Amino acid sequence: MATPPVATDAPSVVSDLVRRAEAAGASDIHLQTATDRSAEVSFRLDGLLAPVLTLPAGLAERVFGRIKYLARLQTWQDSLPQDGRIERAELGSQNEVRVATYPTVTGEKIVLRLFTQIPPPALAQLGLPAEVLTALEQFLLQPAGLLLLTGPAGSGKTTTIYACLRKLLSLGGRHIITVEDPVEQVLPGVMQTEINEARGLGYATAARHLLRQDPQVLVLGEIRDDETATLAVRTALTGHQVIATLHAGSCRGVFERLFVMVPDKSTVAAATSLVLNQRLLRRVCAACAGAGCGHCLRTGYRGRLPVAEYLRVTDALRAKLREQGPSAISPSGEDLSASALALVAEKLTNTAELHRALGS
Repeated sequence: MATPPVATDAPSVVSDLVRRAEAAGASDIHLQTATDRSAEVSFRLDGLLAPVLTLPAGLAERVFGRIKYLARLQTWQDSLPQDGRIERAELGSQNEVRVATYPTVTGEKIVLRLFTQIPPPALAQLGLPAEVLTALEQFLLQPAGLLLLTGPAGSGKTTTIYACLRKLLSLGGRHIITVEDPVEQVLPGVMQTEINEARGLGYATAARHLLRQDPQVLVLGEIRDDETATLAVRTALTGHQVIATLHAGSCRGVFERLFVMVPDKSTVAAATSLVLNQRLLRRVCAACAGAGCGHCLRTGYRGRLPVAEYLRVTDALRAKLREQGPSAISPSGEDLSASALALVAEKLTNTAELHRALGS
């Protein structure tokens, strides 16, 4: 682990940590208090935590206080969770920062999430397999239907959705509404809304009211309950295009969950047009060929690559789903393993990363 930063004043340390994280391409900064009151700092880089440095006890306390002050939180409060935001101007940073604190048995834990202001990539820039890209582009040209994305947290679903939104904006003429938790990037031309469970504004409640705003496209950040699932299916059946995520782990798993959440198999089969199951594999660092260097924080990886499989729901498959249920499902093209092995063959990633991401 690296030595503490040269600066000993909390404002400089906080600014330096954010700048280092941005330079490394990290998505989050984790600060965990240890039993001796020092704090271990890690960056989430390409989906995994990489240790960066240790802050000594006195400095750690001041840094925690500085972060909470900037996020307009109660600086003295360390026994209850708190959430806040730090504006870019406060740190001179490239990103707005979301702050979340939480008490642990060894002391307070703070996570800083960096919200990039870089425009989302276009669909063609995601690196998806050609057949998956074609399926997505064909769906986005449809006037109605349901697109479901699945995969674990950190598998790139939100990035894919934002790329889809960028494509829809380029097509023009459609009123697009999103319901997100949280809104990670503001897209001009899209009506974006953020849920607030504490005030009773969940996905289903927000979506019900937003349908009165006359959308052609409705994006739901996540289907979490039966009500939201039913609403998504019905909305797709009534002439709207719906894009949503659902935690299931496979194309078949999406229907296994949906058939429990929405018991009417016929409506689920009729509404769903496309299912995309994706993962992200870390890319071998080009600077050191995986040996580990300062450029990749000694991890051997820099950047990530998507692997994906898709299921296009045809009329023939709809008939099978009604009769046989999810057992009738298999991916329309290459499965995840074949997609990942192709990247290994190109030496863009390696088998260790394949096994980590796919568990096989």
